[in-house]
Amino acid sequence: MRFLGVTETCDLGSLYLRLIAEGHEVRVAISDPAARGTMAGMVTQVQDWRAQLSWIREAGGDGVVLFEAVSDGFGAQQDDLRGQGFQVVGGSAFGDRLENDRAFAQRILADLGFPTGHVWEFAAIDEALAWIERHPKCYVAKFSGPDYASGDNFVGQLDDGTDVEAFLAQRVHSLGPNARLILMDYIDGIEIGIGAYFDGTRFITPACLDWEHKRFFAGDMGELTGEMGTVATFSGSDSFFTGTLRKLEPLLAGRGHVGYINLNTIVNDHGIWPLEFTCRFGYPGFAVLDPLQAIGWGALFAGMVEGSLERMPTHPGFSTGVVVTTPPFPYTRKQVSEPVGLPILFAGQMAEEDHRNIHLGEVGKANARLVTSGLYGWTMVVTGTGASVAQSRAAAYERIGKIVVPRGRYRLDIGERTTGEFDKLRSMGLIGELQ
Repeated sequence: MRFLGVTETCDLGSLYLRLIAEGHEVRVAISDPAARGTMAGMVTQVQDWRAQLSWIREAGGDGVVLFEAVSDGFGAQQDDLRGQGFQVVGGSAFGDRLENDRAFAQRILADLGFPTGHVWEFAAIDEALAWIERHPKCYVAKFSGPDYASGDNFVGQLDDGTDVEAFLAQRVHSLGPNARLILMDYIDGIEIGIGAYFDGTRFITPACLDWEHKRFFAGDMGELTGEMGTVATFSGSDSFFTGTLRKLEPLLAGRGHVGYINLNTIVNDHGIWPLEFTCRFGYPGFAVLDPLQAIGWGALFAGMVEGSLERMPTHPGFSTGVVVTTPPFPYTRKQVSEPVGLPILFAGQMAEEDHRNIHLGEVGKANARLVTSGLYGWTMVVTGTGASVAQSRAAAYERIGKIVVPRGRYRLDIGERTTGEFDKLRSMGLIGELQ
């Protein structure tokens, strides 16, 4: 098959490498010049993805355009390409709006029967500040739109909301007064995501359950990053999927969305509280799922665009993924000056299984050596699998010990709390037994 990757920063580098290893042809167009060192010397790069559409059309049913992001009108462009007869995997304009317009997403969820009355929308920061003054309580502030980073959001801790007030007052200077946002009541409980691939008509099952670790430092301290690590499983997900993501199937069907959908939630004794959508291949989510999928990426994508894959084969148990970063992460090289080109080395012999569980991120080749590249310092994801969370995280950290990246940083506690949360959710009847 032929795959054309359309991306800003090439977050799916290891996925492209997997496709090449399966024997497929891959070309990638990276729009941000500062990111073009990613996958350099490893994946064929092209300047203009539109100029490559004839190459995809020549492949007929074996040609796929793969979009990564939800910005710059990518969703609408995907809808347009599908209208022209191209097979496109990634998202849709509807998916973009679900992810970027937080208030719209909450209205959709309310219409589907999820809890309401705990979310408020504001067209400007001053409006949100006035609301907190009138209704002091603990809030979570989240901005709407594709251009906001994880660190632009804030999870409050104080019962009168003064910490959220202070955060928003400071953000006026960097984001401007007219930044759209929502305030959500702070809801205590277990944070868990549910995700699945959508083929334009239906979800491909099984869905996956995931437990994300978003803060920079162990113990859930520090900046909110895109993500520092995740535990995931396909086992026992059917019940939770039916009560959450499955409800969106009629809305997604017919809107042209072909790609991955994830819904992040908080679960407590009062119910399931949806937080936000990811309507694309999340990083590092796709890498964490890779070792649990008993199907190649090429076959999975073919099944998605053909609508021929109702249920995909998966491995039982858990996958734990740990994100290894280098400076300037969690900032960007547009904010902090940090050189690229740090070497990526391996200590001793690496088995084939080790290499299958190393998912390179912002990495390229220079003088036949793997080196760091890109904008953020998302260097790699290292995964481990096992019948239990403990076994999977032990395998991941043992593998990380074989990798040497100068100035590399990663959390040491990914998955520590997940076993207890999994057991509690199972005792609540929300998830099933391991398969």
